[in-house]
Amino acid sequence: MTAAQGVLLRPITMGLLLQSLFLLFLLLLGSCLHPAAAFPKGCYPSEEEGLKTFRCSNAQLTEVPRDIPNDTNKLYLDFNQIPFLPRDAFRDLPLLLELDLSHNAIARIETGAFQGLAEHLHSLDLSSNRLVSVSKDTFSNLKAKVNLSHNPWLCDCRLQELIRAVELMAESSGGIVCDSSTQEEHVGKAFLQVIADTDLCNVYKKTTDIAMLVTMFGWFAMVISYLVYYVRQNQEDARRHLEYLKSLPSKQRRSEESSTISTVV
Repeated sequence: MTAAQGVLLRPITMGLLLQSLFLLFLLLLGSCLHPAAAFPKGCYPSEEEGLKTFRCSNAQLTEVPRDIPNDTNKLYLDFNQIPFLPRDAFRDLPLLLELDLSHNAIARIETGAFQGLAEHLHSLDLSSNRLVSVSKDTFSNLKAKVNLSHNPWLCDCRLQELIRAVELMAESSGGIVCDSSTQEEHVGKAFLQVIADTDLCNVYKKTTDIAMLVTMFGWFAMVISYLVYYVRQNQEDARRHLEYLKSLPSKQRRSEESSTISTVV
């Protein structure tokens, strides 16, 4: 290769090298920006005390995000407008340790919403939502400590079964207050205080038994009333027939009297 050819090829080589470096830069930049672009607005990953954290606090969410990293250990969805938790809402988060759903608008939780979290989850915060009544099966096999305070609870047998099925966070128990109740005197009282004095499930059972007895008595009274009416009606018909027989000639009367007596008997 001559010196002249080397001089001509040098710019071409430098151009190709610069172009390759630029393309590599774009690829690296794209790979770095792509995960962040997939997150909902207001959500971001971080690392706290060696644990992988995903924060969506006050992000104006109306549902549980779908693009949460699978290796998340701590998930913050607090201060949003999430109204309910569907089944399998967190099934792709097998390593989740802490879940904060406080200060939302959650009024309904489907059974199976926390499915897949039983193995590792140790903290679940559902405080300051709109929960009125939740089945104990919603927390089936869940070993996490749960915060259920500051919700408008209906204090009844169902809530009693729920409270006895979960482990409450120690500082949250006093915040579970009866917003409404099957018994008016319990409204405004701490629920743990109520069930310490009253077994709401036993009261419900007694109320149900009394209602069944009243219903059975009502049916029995109706049957008796019908029988009394039926007998009296037959007696009245028999009396009228006997009076009619008395007005007949004696031979015909005796024949029809025997027929009437057999009919009444």
